[in-house]
Amino acid sequence: MATTTTRTFCFVLVVVLMGCCCSAKIYKVGDSKGWRAKEGTYYEWAKRKEFQVGDSLMFEYDGHVNDVTQVSSRLEYQFCNSLSPKAVYNTGHDVVTLTEPGYHFFISSNHSQCLAGQKLVVFVVHDHPIPPPPPRKILPYGKDYKVGDSNEWRVPEESDFYSKWSEEKQFYVGDNLLFYYNDQVDDVLEINSDFEFKSCDTTSPVAVHNGGQDLIRLTKAGIHYFITSKIGHCEDGLKLRVVVRPLSKSVPKKTQLLPFDRLIKWLHDSFRPHPHH
Repeated sequence: MATTTTRTFCFVLVVVLMGCCCSAKIYKVGDSKGWRAKEGTYYEWAKRKEFQVGDSLMFEYDGHVNDVTQVSSRLEYQFCNSLSPKAVYNTGHDVVTLTEPGYHFFISSNHSQCLAGQKLVVFVVHDHPIPPPPPRKILPYGKDYKVGDSNEWRVPEESDFYSKWSEEKQFYVGDNLLFYYNDQVDDVLEINSDFEFKSCDTTSPVAVHNGGQDLIRLTKAGIHYFITSKIGHCEDGLKLRVVVRPLSKSVPKKTQLLPFDRLIKWLHDSFRPHPHH
């Protein structure tokens, strides 16, 4: 009996472990096109996929004329700089496992090939996101602010446009920011710090939005930072900093009875006796 129980337990354990370990996916980079130089191919290929920690990228190519060079920064990726690679693969059939969340950059060390479009950037999220704790209270419905108003979310003519737009408004917990933009050109990154905001650092975003019509609710008081990951656009002023104020602990009764107060005032003003001259 003990032996049977032990075997059953081991079988269940193996099934559970297999279920945990088999959720990772393997993506063949470029699908049937493989890893080769072609402008825009890998941006289009990657943008509609969700990569998670534990997933793998499979690069297939001619190892005699090409390789896969992993670089550390967006600048190295942008300028096809392979002088200080994070890793180099050159077998012609390489499988690279994505072990960390964040942005991962891949180029060809063949400079002309890289400039012709043989480069890939993927954004990786945690494989099992930890659900947020239940809210202590239900947030009231706040105001909706369309970021940039008629200008929407795009590179402004004046670099301080979004700074001025934000300073003219008072944001409170529960308000919403509506970002409208061309998702082929831009995106919205939430970041943590003033330093990342000033330096347009996109390496460790809190969240990434790329739907073209994104609604972001302001759930915490404090300073919130938003930039774009597109090269040069943030530096040209496509970034937003908003100061979010906390909700007041109690709402004055006068505010709750404002319509009634107005009625009383109107009655008082309309029917009070006026002095005769």
